[in-house]
Amino acid sequence: MQVTRKLGALAVLLALGAPALALDLNIGYQKSALNLASLKAQGTLEKQLKPLGVEVKWFEFQAGPPLLEAMNAGSVSLGMTGDSPPVFAQAAGADIVYIGQEPAKPESSAILVPANSTIRTLADLKGKRIAFTKGSSAHYLTVSALQKARLNYSDITPVYLSPSEARAAFERGSVDAWTIWDPYYAAAQRAGGVRVLSSGKGLTGNNTFYLAQRAFARANPKVIDVVFKALTANDKWLKSDVKTVAATLSGYTGLEAATYETMLARNPSYSVSYLKPAVQQEQQKVADAFFGLGLIPRAIKVADAFWKP
Repeated sequence: MQVTRKLGALAVLLALGAPALALDLNIGYQKSALNLASLKAQGTLEKQLKPLGVEVKWFEFQAGPPLLEAMNAGSVSLGMTGDSPPVFAQAAGADIVYIGQEPAKPESSAILVPANSTIRTLADLKGKRIAFTKGSSAHYLTVSALQKARLNYSDITPVYLSPSEARAAFERGSVDAWTIWDPYYAAAQRAGGVRVLSSGKGLTGNNTFYLAQRAFARANPKVIDVVFKALTANDKWLKSDVKTVAATLSGYTGLEAATYETMLARNPSYSVSYLKPAVQQEQQKVADAFFGLGLIPRAIKVADAFWKP
């Protein structure tokens, strides 16, 4: 209740154009969140939101599921994930909402196999051990790939690992394939010894979403609008000077600049918009697939978690 009152007070003060008592905007991001990570590196949101009495704090996560767990616990106000994490979160009863989206990135995720692997087609995945993060966009890409190959989920052995754990398992040969997203995908390609069995093209839109605590979104549409406008403006910079952008991101994430160059070349647009009707249908398809496999505890309507400013 105290948090809700504070959020409501901020909304009133913003509407009046007056500085508010300090509110923490806790942003959850991943290394894949190029636009957010770039804003962090430049201090853009800090400069724009400080006059409104908003203090920006950043928290990094390896993947979307733990980010949304933190959001549901009240530690993160706003963040970005792929398509699957919000489905698992909503099915578990998390009170979070979709607030925005980036363009689809089907080629920014892939199923990788060792370069010398005998696996040549998706059907060859039968009986294999596939590593991916449970509840991540890689999880849905794997499910979709199996459906295309007319395989059952039970035909493979899923090995649920974080990106760093999955890469280690893949490199030592403990798993036969690895489903992963950028920039880990690009980093693995640059390291060599891998072959792309399939990207997400034709299998998944690999949609990217911005999400928030429901109470935060309801009370602070103006703050969200400032964030989205900053992201949209920054997208132009991401496209204009790839080498500088890659070097900047490398300095803040520790990944090689060349990895980000590959990532930006693969997907040049990280613009942000409010939710569009078509993406709701795509997201419902993701939810229905997971429920059909018994991977989430109940059927959900993703429309219930779609926020309208």
